Amino acid sequence: MDDGPGQRRERLRFTVLGPVRAWRGAKELAAGSPQQRALLSALLLRGGRTATAAELVDALWGDEPPHAALAALRTYASRIRKTLGDDADMLVSESGGYALRSADGRPLDLDLDHAEQYAVEAEKAKAAGDRLRARDLLESALAQWDGEPLAGLGGPYADNQRTRLDEWRRSLIESRLELELELGCHTEAVSELTSLTAAHPLRERLRELLMLALYRSGRQAEALAVYADTRKLLADELGVDPRASLSELQQRILRADPDLDPPTAPPSGRNPAEPVIVRPKQLPATVSDFTGRAAFVAELSEQLATAEGHVMALSALTGIGGVGKTTLAVHVAHAANRHFPDGQLYVDLQGAGHSPSEPDTVLAAFLRALGVPEASIPDGLDERAALYRSSLAGRRVLTLLDNARDAAQVRPLLPGTEGCAALITSRARMIDLAGAHLIDLDVMSPEEAFTLFRRIVGEERVNAEREASMDVVGACGFLPLAIRIAASRLAARRTWTVSFLARKLADERRRLDELQAGDLAVKATFELGYGQLEPQQARAFRLLGLADGPDLSLAAAAALLDMDTDSAESLLESLVDTSLLESAAPGRYRFHDLVRLYARSCAERDEQPPQERDAALSRLLDFYLASAAQMYMMERPGDSLLSQMETPHYPGLVFTSRSEALSWLFGETRCLIACALQNTGHAGLRRAVDLLLLTRDMAESGANNRQYEQANLTLLAAALEADDQHAAGRAHWALSPICTQFGRLSDADEHAKLATLLGLAAGDPFSSSNGPNDRGIIAGIRHHHDEAEAYLNQALVAFRDNRSKQSEASALCNLSRVHLDTGRIDSAIHLAEQGIVCYREAGASRRLGNGMYALGMALTLAGRLDEATDQLAAALAIFQDSRQRFWEGMTYLRMAEVDLAADRPASAANYAEQALTALRGIGGGRWRADTLTTLGHALNQIGHTGRAKVCWQEVVSLREQLGLPADTGMQHLIFPAAVA
Repeated sequence: MDDGPGQRRERLRFTVLGPVRAWRGAKELAAGSPQQRALLSALLLRGGRTATAAELVDALWGDEPPHAALAALRTYASRIRKTLGDDADMLVSESGGYALRSADGRPLDLDLDHAEQYAVEAEKAKAAGDRLRARDLLESALAQWDGEPLAGLGGPYADNQRTRLDEWRRSLIESRLELELELGCHTEAVSELTSLTAAHPLRERLRELLMLALYRSGRQAEALAVYADTRKLLADELGVDPRASLSELQQRILRADPDLDPPTAPPSGRNPAEPVIVRPKQLPATVSDFTGRAAFVAELSEQLATAEGHVMALSALTGIGGVGKTTLAVHVAHAANRHFPDGQLYVDLQGAGHSPSEPDTVLAAFLRALGVPEASIPDGLDERAALYRSSLAGRRVLTLLDNARDAAQVRPLLPGTEGCAALITSRARMIDLAGAHLIDLDVMSPEEAFTLFRRIVGEERVNAEREASMDVVGACGFLPLAIRIAASRLAARRTWTVSFLARKLADERRRLDELQAGDLAVKATFELGYGQLEPQQARAFRLLGLADGPDLSLAAAAALLDMDTDSAESLLESLVDTSLLESAAPGRYRFHDLVRLYARSCAERDEQPPQERDAALSRLLDFYLASAAQMYMMERPGDSLLSQMETPHYPGLVFTSRSEALSWLFGETRCLIACALQNTGHAGLRRAVDLLLLTRDMAESGANNRQYEQANLTLLAAALEADDQHAAGRAHWALSPICTQFGRLSDADEHAKLATLLGLAAGDPFSSSNGPNDRGIIAGIRHHHDEAEAYLNQALVAFRDNRSKQSEASALCNLSRVHLDTGRIDSAIHLAEQGIVCYREAGASRRLGNGMYALGMALTLAGRLDEATDQLAAALAIFQDSRQRFWEGMTYLRMAEVDLAADRPASAANYAEQALTALRGIGGGRWRADTLTTLGHALNQIGHTGRAKVCWQEVVSLREQLGLPADTGMQHLIFPAAVA
């Protein structure tokens, strides 16, 4: 087709053996909506013949066409003409219908026509005795398919055609496989036939071919087992016996009929010395419910595509067992078929088992698959590898090396020639495989996991219990194998609900046992990797799995294993290379949830003596305790807790700065809490309680305060059950400030009271002196001033007797607040100043900010506003540097009060807003109410009465929730017109 002088328009081509598409050269044209593509396919499949409007309506809609079907048909035809552009005249309207034909009378460039032509030529070649050419032509015919024919199209016509084309494709595959066996490629055909018979169990011809391929491969027993399986299946499913040819083949195998032996003559009159060019197709079948992994598919596909016309492409895909490496690799390999027209080789290298495949054995099988006669295959590994590379020279072949043990196993199997590619899967990271594109495959995203679960179980059941479904995939750790097993069990048990399965998987002790179905089992997959570990690796794997928490630092892992950090790092990195352990970040390691459960089961089964488990966890607790003590000493030098706690027997970290210590504390919060909770037994209980006391800055800051509270409650329950008054008293005291922060003053006071009583009973000066200090704080908040003063004076005496300067300073500052509330402003200022002196004498850092905070409040009520601002600003800087979010928010509140008193309402409103931001989620309702009260005053003074009213309404609600009286004075101040 000429566009003009010197120009030539590229011819259109169409595809129906896959998604219906139209192309001009390399550019895909917009084929439109599914109905529009359905019309296009109906016309393409007519071979240029005219289809009447009635036939097309019936093809698109069947017995239930829409009211305006003919109008819709004309619309679709018009859109197809627009898509065809300059070739719009290919769509012809005639006899009340349509036809699609080229203007020059040539056949359309349609993939189906090409496939049919290849199939016809293959029949001719076969009839002429050229079996090799016939086989290659059938390969070309099958290469025209690009997935499911007419993919995504509905309607009766598309459904019927799809069934017809699928059936024809299967018959072409069977014909090709027959030729493979005639050509002596029986060993290579076994893998494909096994996959095909699994996908189409009732196709007897496939089973017949499989029996013959197995028999010719020397696997007579397996061949006969195929017949037995087929006979049982047909009887169970259809109530019939195998067809006569299948039964006859069984009898011939039983009597070792020599006519069944592999062919020895060269194919189709070729010269026996001439090498046979074979195009192996060994890839296993891809799964029909392949889900997600779009980024990995794109990355691998792009890498494989680089092999076309360039150097060999090499990709190595690694990950834990069950993460879907093989599934992804097979899916990508099938999608990349067009880049490798000379064939695809596949082998399971058995790298995760006890007997990995030897490279020389694999090379022999590959050479046979590539057409090298058995007699021409040399004996040595190097010679076979050289012949293998020579056989691939000038060809474009993809080699999928599945389940490799290590780089040494795969190096001889690499094609090494331009145009070829190798795709490797392994649990070991192939960091020593030169030129490899390495990809670490992680578990599925929650969305991908949910989609896979729904596809297997069914949308109706899953959508009805969406939350329970997410619980199931979460219990599976988003591991594809585990999800597939769980979903398959559910799909096979129609009486089970998703919730029932979720409850079964919620029990961690039984979870791995539940995750097995048929020959699939998560535990068995992990067992393969564990069985390959060296003794030192296996011990580390078991002990590391004992620790709770999201991950482990290198230093913590070294303590757990009782090793120096350099040795521990080498060992841990070796486990990372096996994919049994993950590197969460530089210097941090973690297990997948299911791998951790497996590691613990191994520890219970294999760790001898079992006391080593307890010793490992005790070392970890001591490590955290010693490190926390170092951090605590930098924040509170000389504090009485340091001299009144159990001495850890294992060393911890040594910090060079407060910033480093705080980074460690806030980075290890979840691990510290998890470690404390693992030590509720008598041997570690007191150390666990002290660990939480030493790390209370993280709770006081507002970070993880709810988790901290729950951990202390758990340890308190354990201490009470063990009748350990010492540990119980300290746990009670740790809970008191947290309850105060949340505004639960009754709970806080009860914990402080019990801390005092139990501390006295146990002879623990820490609990018995700190309890009254907290009771004084609580009484002051409640405006029980006499009671507050009595408690704080009692604490002050005890702290001075214990020579605890930091605690003395705390009591003085708390006493300052009581004096302030009772109008003794001068003495309040003096007490706060005394507290600051004590903090400085003790060398306190963060706690000094509390003294400045107390002095700033006193100076505010004294009217010394500039001085108050200076003290509060200094306190704010300390709190921010110490990452004390709660006290940062409280200081912003006090600064807002200073500005409000100084008639700076706009600045006051700004500080109050910052206080709300800082206290969000970490301060109790009382502190939010106080902040909103100040914000309301400031907003009212700058004329934002609407916003002020909203603040007041929330204050009323918060105070009601806390059981506090409403502040009617504030209501008069903000809304004088609202109160008569």
